[in-house]
This record gives sequence, C-alpha cells and structure tokens, in this order.
Amino acid sequence: MEKVLVTGGSGFIALHCIDQLLEKGYVVRTTIRSESRIDEIKKAMNQYPNLDQNLEFHTCDLLEDSGWDEAVNGCEYVLHVASPFILEVPSDEDVLIRPAVDGTLRVLDACSRNNVKKVVLTSSVAAVAYGHEKSKIYDESDWSNTGENSGITPYAKSKTLAEKAAWDFLDTLSSDKRFDFTVINPVGVFGPMLTSDIGTSNSLVSKLINGELPACPATHMGYVDVRDVAKAHIFSMLNESTNNKRIIVSESEMFFVDVGRILNDAGFKKSPTKQMPNWLVKILAIFVKELSGVTKSLGKRVDTDKSRAKSLFDWDYISAKDSIVDTANQLSAMDKK
Repeated sequence: MEKVLVTGGSGFIALHCIDQLLEKGYVVRTTIRSESRIDEIKKAMNQYPNLDQNLEFHTCDLLEDSGWDEAVNGCEYVLHVASPFILEVPSDEDVLIRPAVDGTLRVLDACSRNNVKKVVLTSSVAAVAYGHEKSKIYDESDWSNTGENSGITPYAKSKTLAEKAAWDFLDTLSSDKRFDFTVINPVGVFGPMLTSDIGTSNSLVSKLINGELPACPATHMGYVDVRDVAKAHIFSMLNESTNNKRIIVSESEMFFVDVGRILNDAGFKKSPTKQMPNWLVKILAIFVKELSGVTKSLGKRVDTDKSRAKSLFDWDYISAKDSIVDTANQLSAMDKK
C-alpha cells in the first residue's frame, strides 16, 4: 500500500488525518518533535491492527534541516499539517513565523528531492481574510494583508507568509522536481479530540462550558469539524481536480455568542448567552491570554465563499452545531474522569 507522511503527528488535525488514512489501509509515517509523544499517538490509534508495521515515527523539527529527507523518502504523498497555533499574541512574532515559513520550505524542499507525487498543505482562512479594513465575502483569490499597519495577528501573518512562500517555491522548481500541490484553508476547526490534548480551538469551548468567560467577545468566524478537514486533506491528496488550488473549508460562520447559546441550549448552562462590550474584552485580554489575539477583530465579520469546496468535495459537512456540542460532551466527560 502507498505510504503517506503526515507532519506534526500529535496535532489536532494531523491525528485525524492519521486516523482516516489508517482506516483506509495506508501505511502512515508521521513526524514528531519529541519521542515522548509516540505512546500518546499509538494509544489514539490502537484500534488498528499491525500498528507497528503501519505507523512509523520520525523525529524532526521545523527549525532544523536534519531528518526531513529521511522522513519524506519513500512516501508517495505528504500532508504538511505541522505549524504552531496559539490564540494569544506572543512577545516575538517570529515564534510563529519562523516555524511556519522555514518549516514549510524545508518540507517542500525535501519533497522536491524525493519523488513525492503530491503535497497537501494545511494553511488557514487566516491567510485569506485578515488585516483588511472592510468586511466582504472572501474567496480563494484573496490574501490577508500583512502590512505594518494592518493589525493582523502574528498567527495570521505566519500562515499568510508560509503559504505565499510555498506557492513561490513551486514556481522555482524544474519539471523533474515538481509535484502536484493543493492548499487547504480551513476556518476555525472544532470537534472531537483523539487524545487528551484539548488544543487551542477546543480550549475556547472548554472556557464556555466551564463558565470561565462572563460573556462572549464580539468575534465572528467560520466553523468546521476536524473530521471534515481531515477528509478534505485526503480527498485532495487523491484527486487531480484539486491540483494547484487553494480550498476554503467552512461549514458556517457565526458570532462567538452564538456558540455560547448553542452550548447553553444543549444543557451547558454555565455557557454565556450575552455578548461582551468591546472595552471589557480589551481589559480582560490583559489577564486572559487567549483573548489578546481577538481584540483587533472585534465586531468584524469573516464570511467566506464556500462554492469551490462544494464543487470539489462529494459529501455534506458535519454541522457546526453538532461539532461544537460533540466537543463539549467530550470535554465534559474528560472533566468527570
């Protein structure tokens, strides 16, 4: 069976990619920064037989050259999912930008030397719809504004610069080094976890159901289930129709207060149903680090054109409501253990 490399194997999306690939019978190789994560990943995949033969591990760092040729060699496909993601604003934006940009180029460079058939890159709608003054319905032709006065967050900047670097890198390759290429641009990714690592997106759901926020900030974003995001990666890996395309993956958009109301209606009565004044968000952001990354987007809509994904993908997404409630139920069960 063909072998697929999934980078950043302990990550939220990557774990679901590994799960779905193993289910389809692929041999999967994954990269990790530390061997200490191996048992955690194996435990998440323990329903699959012959796991030691079908799941391989390579220790690699996005900031280091060593190991990437060995990780890529022998793989027909590469899903480059690994990239740092934090909600708060770091003191040094290079904490996010360097691994995103330099790591992407390291992986793609290794792919060009090792006869890879196709690469699917995990980017983000953060590379599409941020740093702009006026709201609009964004599509795959749009790019986030990384200009000095754009107000873009370091995370969105890192995803934009990394994806642009990837497309530019492809343009430099000679015909004998080229591989097929697709970029997946998901919105906010929620849904069930395969390990006890809650992750950044689902930590927001945790804060809502545990009553850690008195009300919801006026943030607007798209929502999609992690299972559909993984499915989009594997579909794109196998289908030429996605070649040389960016694909926004979004089920629906809503304000964060709508998430609070969904959870409250589902029985999580600590979840707030009111929207917080912007001035209060800015004060709380001093103490709640996850809020520091949303202060510049308060009140701004992020709506996306979903037509490209609908024309390419042959399934219906899990609803954002079901995804959010599934997440909350899992988090609640974890808290009770």
